[in-house]
Amino acid sequence: MNKKEKVQFVIDKLEELYPEVPIPLNHHSSYTLLVAVLLSAQCTDKKVNQITPALFDRADNPYEMADVEVLEIKEIIKSCGLSGQKSKAISKLSKIIIEEFEGAVPNTFEDLEKLPGVGHKTASVVMSQAFGIPAFPVDTHIQRLMYRWGFSSGKNVVQTEKDAKRLFPKVLWNKLHLQIIFYGREYSPARGLKIENDIIGRTIGRKSLLK
Repeated sequence: MNKKEKVQFVIDKLEELYPEVPIPLNHHSSYTLLVAVLLSAQCTDKKVNQITPALFDRADNPYEMADVEVLEIKEIIKSCGLSGQKSKAISKLSKIIIEEFEGAVPNTFEDLEKLPGVGHKTASVVMSQAFGIPAFPVDTHIQRLMYRWGFSSGKNVVQTEKDAKRLFPKVLWNKLHLQIIFYGREYSPARGLKIENDIIGRTIGRKSLLK
């Protein structure tokens, strides 16, 4: 297969396996999604989903969160990595959203990435999943699979994102990045990979990985 055929194979196989892709992080608003994604740095989605019910019971909007002491936020999220940094970021970004955006989560990359604790990946997830704006957030699964499939050099997430956006149709980005994550978790994990289960990897993967 040439690269164009490989790309189409991936699109078709992922659509066959995951015609519906729920957002992995539980949330009920753009604000709760923003906070959940921020928490997911160096923390599993499963752990985040265990933490957020208590946090959002305490405060699920920027106005309520801005009134919660940083130490209280930290206590609620302490089982998630970097709880000290994240609690400060959640408090600060809540106040900024109130002061500069009238309590609404901003819907541009530029404004989102100015918020404390919000990098390009977090902004991409919010833009994609909260506002439906085409984006291709690259996490460890996507970074790994884009390399395994021979679609990217694997040098850094910036290059991987550029390669993904160049190869895949823009209309598919928001769904496809989730499909790749689900596939990586189920069929092509970082550890304990069983090549017989990895239909995409067996079909188009780098030869060095298939030995």
